[in-house]
Amino acid sequence: MSSSRPSPSVIAASTPKLDAQLCFALYSAGLAMNKVYRKLLKPLGLTYPQYLVMMVLWQDESQSVSEIGARLFLDSATLTPLLKRLEAAGMVARLRSREDERHVVISLTARGKALQAKAGKVQESVFCATQCTPSELKHLKSELQDLRSKLSDGV
Repeated sequence: MSSSRPSPSVIAASTPKLDAQLCFALYSAGLAMNKVYRKLLKPLGLTYPQYLVMMVLWQDESQSVSEIGARLFLDSATLTPLLKRLEAAGMVARLRSREDERHVVISLTARGKALQAKAGKVQESVFCATQCTPSELKHLKSELQDLRSKLSDGV
């Protein structure tokens, strides 16, 4: 009499191994990177997502919520509470458009602008923490951007 169930060895062979998964490598590298940033950003009073928003605004100090969201690949439901916390901390101002109340423009305050100088050492410290060469990091960043693009196209 033959059993229709696969043997334990067949099941074990087909079970994905955690360390062989690209998703886990990306996830765990992201956790490690966030741990480095958390230590560096704590004295600035910023979380990593808040730091990303501030970097977007330091490049162009007045942008709509939708522009910031598009740049960071975040939806407004995720971004709005983050922006409200930055506003409460005095880093940004949120202003509704007179033409369209649904349109909110985010601008840096003087405090938010001043923070840019204090945040200047963050990238240098992160670079040192990676223990990679500039060339290695440039290649890795390019590969990750390509992967993100391919994954986004497939969704």
